[in-house]
Amino acid sequence: MRCPFCAHDDSQVKDSRPTEDNTAIRRRRQCESCGGRFTTFERVQLRDVTVVKSGGKREPFDRAKIEQAIGLACRKRGIEQERIDQLVSGIQRQVETAGEGEVPSSRIGEMVMDGLRQIDSVAYIRFASVYRDFSEARDFEEFASQVRDAASE
Repeated sequence: MRCPFCAHDDSQVKDSRPTEDNTAIRRRRQCESCGGRFTTFERVQLRDVTVVKSGGKREPFDRAKIEQAIGLACRKRGIEQERIDQLVSGIQRQVETAGEGEVPSSRIGEMVMDGLRQIDSVAYIRFASVYRDFSEARDFEEFASQVRDAASE
């Protein structure tokens, strides 16, 4: 594993343990050249999946993009990182086990929306504002009222 500090190719594993949700192995490593310590995660990848964007562009599925988007939506909301990791792992598992080599980005967006709806209404609205491209305050008001009405039912 290449060192993120000095780019040396060899590092030594100092500690390995499963993550909280048992979906990955967390490894603490130490660079043999500079002595820097860093963490890596090893996850199961069932198949290579290509994401088809709305404009037709294709790119490989990237778990980090989902983590980043959900992380931004949940920022300063007091949501445990473990809960976010479980959501991301669940979405990744659904995408990889769907049996399709290509998945539309809109399907992934809907999976994120469904997951955030169950976790936190503010994070859900934040993500929806970007995903559905809200352009005016009225868009926020209408969506927030729909969320409020659905929660009261």
